[in-house]
Amino acid sequence: METVAMNPAQTSLNEDAVLRIEIYNMLAHLFRQAPDQNVLTFLADIDVDTANNPQQSTMAAAWPLLKLAAEKSTPLAVEEEYQDVFIGIGRGEVVPFGSWYLTGSLMEMPLAYLRRDLKQLGFERDESVKEPEDHIAALLEVMAMLVEGGDAHLQKTFFNRHLAEWCEKFCTDVKAANSAVFYTAVGELALQFLTVEKTRFLESK
Repeated sequence: METVAMNPAQTSLNEDAVLRIEIYNMLAHLFRQAPDQNVLTFLADIDVDTANNPQQSTMAAAWPLLKLAAEKSTPLAVEEEYQDVFIGIGRGEVVPFGSWYLTGSLMEMPLAYLRRDLKQLGFERDESVKEPEDHIAALLEVMAMLVEGGDAHLQKTFFNRHLAEWCEKFCTDVKAANSAVFYTAVGELALQFLTVEKTRFLESK
């Protein structure tokens, strides 16, 4: 699912917010589909300065792992890996939906609560996308747009309601998936980043 914000207010964003938006969107893209050669090249060349950002500095070790994984990967290999990890035959090794992690089943009450909150926030579902809205990629996309909107309370509320309880377990499962090679690095970066975000929201008033 890709969501569309209904004319979010444009705000002046600091460097931390810009970096958060970029990471949320990058992870959303990687969890939505296997990267092509352009994305792999971008990741192999990426240079993120976390030295002057205390909240992001804990991620410093994860970036070189992702860069190396991108350098060593090919589009075909990563496409096959994505298929095995997230799709499989009937089901992949990791099920990237919030309802699954929260209830053990798809299309359960967490999805209904999410749909209610998305409607209240003014987000609309793209009808061309078939996956339920609680796909990890869709939730990360929403977080990116909320950070762009600049309302810290909305960010905290959405994250705590729809990501906090299961995102770390999901990332750990991605890292541990038997078929994961490139996605081991993606899972590590996602785990570090989302842990930083979870701590951010726990510490915020």
